[in-house]
Amino acid sequence: MALCVYVDDVSAASTSETPADPLPTKPLLLMLPWLGSRPHAVAKYCETYFRLGFDVLMVQSNVTDFLWPRWGLENSERLLDLLHTDRFASRPLLVHAFSIGCYTFSQMLVHVSQNPDKYQAFPGRIKGHVYDSAVVGSVEKMAKGLGITVFPRCEKLVTKASLLYFSAFKRQTVDHFNRGIEVFRSTPLRAPVLFFFCENDPLSDHVAVEEILDLWRKRGMDVTGKSWVDSTHAGHIRRHPQEYQLVLDNFLYSLKLSAVQSRM
Repeated sequence: MALCVYVDDVSAASTSETPADPLPTKPLLLMLPWLGSRPHAVAKYCETYFRLGFDVLMVQSNVTDFLWPRWGLENSERLLDLLHTDRFASRPLLVHAFSIGCYTFSQMLVHVSQNPDKYQAFPGRIKGHVYDSAVVGSVEKMAKGLGITVFPRCEKLVTKASLLYFSAFKRQTVDHFNRGIEVFRSTPLRAPVLFFFCENDPLSDHVAVEEILDLWRKRGMDVTGKSWVDSTHAGHIRRHPQEYQLVLDNFLYSLKLSAVQSRM
């Protein structure tokens, strides 16, 4: 799991070690990109948050965190502990997670649910959370996602191999996935949420996404869902740039953070 802190348009750190201390008074965006994301692709999202006065803590997930969830849980715990250090503890947080990044965030929520005393302050620090192309649905969709994102030239072979692997190591994989999905559904967060998804996403069941959004609305959460009939997994901003940006800007403005209000 690689960590980067970006302050305005300059990278303050880009290592797997503890990042350098950013400005302590600004809100912090926790960005969890999709697997294999490239800097130029992520930059367009960072620009939005820089424009609105955020610093960005970017955390790249590894495929091994997904294939062996115990490692993912260990890395997500280290990330949670980092966010509770003095350099970050007083900063309001916003989360923007894509694809496998949503899985990484669900692993963080597993720790929050299992250690409520240790992470008591964390849910209240989250002022908003944004999910883009979350991999929601069956194990088959997860296996297909690995084929598409890791070895696209051998997609069918990787998908079949992944299903065999998940079957052989169900206790170490599928059971962890189900626990993460359940914690995600019953999230301890109550901050406003924005969900980007589409109906033709091969890695995400849009019906399952809509069920989660309805569940959260019934719990009294402020939920915004933006969907398209035809779009691209983790690529909505490329296919629908104006709509995506408008919805994101409106959502961020609705959070009424002082840094955002002063720049919009």
